[in-house]
Amino acid sequence: MYTLAKEQTDDWWEVEALYDLCFAPGREALSSYRLRDGINPVEGLALIARDPQGVLGGAIRYWPVLISAQPALLLGPVAVHPTRQGEGLGALLIRDSLTRAKALGWSRVLLVGDAPYYSRFGFQRLDGVIMPPPTNPQRVLGRDLKPDAWPGVRGKVRRWDAAGEMKENTNG
Repeated sequence: MYTLAKEQTDDWWEVEALYDLCFAPGREALSSYRLRDGINPVEGLALIARDPQGVLGGAIRYWPVLISAQPALLLGPVAVHPTRQGEGLGALLIRDSLTRAKALGWSRVLLVGDAPYYSRFGFQRLDGVIMPPPTNPQRVLGRDLKPDAWPGVRGKVRRWDAAGEMKENTNG
């Protein structure tokens, strides 16, 4: 049994250590990190999962981005401690956070990942949505949180350069 909670300031370095453990060295060199630099994760969508002893088992974060002036959420990273993988914790984090994102008024989510894994959460390949290079376009996936949120949204994914924290989306 895990307890999901909003990531707090005091959790930041523990979560970063989990990401370092789960992902290859140099993870911050990925193009998706250029979209995150200097931008705060979306409040209420940076979640952690702790076991009954308080040990961090998983974490997920979302970041605001723009695609041709249309707001979207960039999911990632999501990580589960290697000793906790296979228990459904990643799925729990993804499903719960998508429900929260919809409740906050967001319309669409994108990520860079493996379609066979993420398709079970409703993600599909996005044609015409271009992540910064050298991202493989086959791995750019999206999911509607509101009906028909993706049709017609095309272009380069850009940084959200709004000042301050993004609390919720009110633009579509």
